[in-house]
Amino acid sequence: MAIIVDRDTRLVVQGLTGREGSFHALRNRTYGTNVVAGVTPGKGGQDVKGIPVFDTVADAVEETAANTTLVFVPARFGADAIYEAFDSGIATVVCITEGVPAHDMLRVYNYARPKGVTLIGPNCPGVLSPGKANVGIIPAEIFSEGAVGLVSRSGTLTYQIGHELTQLGLGNSTIVGIGGDPVVGSSFIDVLAKFESDQETELVVLVGEIGGDEEEKAARYIQAEMTKPVLAYIAGFQAPPGKAMGHAGAIISGSSGTAQAKKETFEACDVQVGQTPTEVAQLVAARLR
Repeated sequence: MAIIVDRDTRLVVQGLTGREGSFHALRNRTYGTNVVAGVTPGKGGQDVKGIPVFDTVADAVEETAANTTLVFVPARFGADAIYEAFDSGIATVVCITEGVPAHDMLRVYNYARPKGVTLIGPNCPGVLSPGKANVGIIPAEIFSEGAVGLVSRSGTLTYQIGHELTQLGLGNSTIVGIGGDPVVGSSFIDVLAKFESDQETELVVLVGEIGGDEEEKAARYIQAEMTKPVLAYIAGFQAPPGKAMGHAGAIISGSSGTAQAKKETFEACDVQVGQTPTEVAQLVAARLR
């Protein structure tokens, strides 16, 4: 098993004919992901290196039985692209697009949640199940198959920890970048619950950062609901208050949202926190060997 994407993933790429969309879609296909279609309004009937392009997601789903979409559209069209995907019967949406307005995402979140569908992002690197499927911009070549689930608000830290695990001879079941915006489709808790149910995942690494209280919520969920061990890493111990650091949601407000406060909450919930990505990988190795 894997979570969110696997060998049964049939991927449609919204924005396939754009530079970024075509580049990453072809990389995903080369990795082994079943990329069945692309969507760009007005360009139906064309193709990108053999991937057929449709005018609408509904047309793509009808012709190719796509069940997952990867969104590479400009920010002003991001919310509409997600609505279109869900209304066309897509069950899993991975939105890479950065800069989608928070108020748009609030409406999308409240629209998607009751449907029981999966939304990852926006402003995220995507989802990778090593050896099965890559949906997004994660550099899959630095990861290997294994038993460690990884969920993160940070793309680059995800890559770093995954690489460290690979160097130690360990691999990942699935890597999920949930995105760093103030409003995202899936929380740490949503993904942790999926890992808890996944037979291939033995341990989970959670990578958090400053801003908000999602890490604190996750810590309490882990203590109350998780039977699998979870290790954490928090970025931003040196971040100054009031300044966004990398992500729109990574900002300290007053005394809340600091890396130290998050670390203390995790430790109070019996979740060990690594000081560096290297130490996190070493802690994982110690737990699994």
